[in-house]
Amino acid sequence: MAVVRVTKHIIEQALRETDWAAVDAQTDEDIARNVASDPDAAPILNEAETIGAFAKTIRQRLGLSQPEFAARFHIPLGTLRDWEQGRAQPDSPAIAYLRVIAAKAEMVAAVLAN
Repeated sequence: MAVVRVTKHIIEQALRETDWAAVDAQTDEDIARNVASDPDAAPILNEAETIGAFAKTIRQRLGLSQPEFAARFHIPLGTLRDWEQGRAQPDSPAIAYLRVIAAKAEMVAAVLAN
């Protein structure tokens, strides 16, 4: 597979050539059908799946297993699993906590270790 370096020129050209009226005219069903038919397209996630993917991405970026992440950041393991598997959605304070972990994981871990 060839690697293509995307430049500012390529982006500007794509934006100029896009038929924005056609894009705006698409229904949710049209978008879902287009995504499903394109093997290169990322799946459309619902809100719970998006937050779950966010939690999983943070954990994986830190190189931690679910039990390690849960223990380090004082999150019940079952709760973390439910988030990552889309069975439950974190509330607003938990989402804010995940954002803080994403930005300052070592600081959060150090504070919680005391």
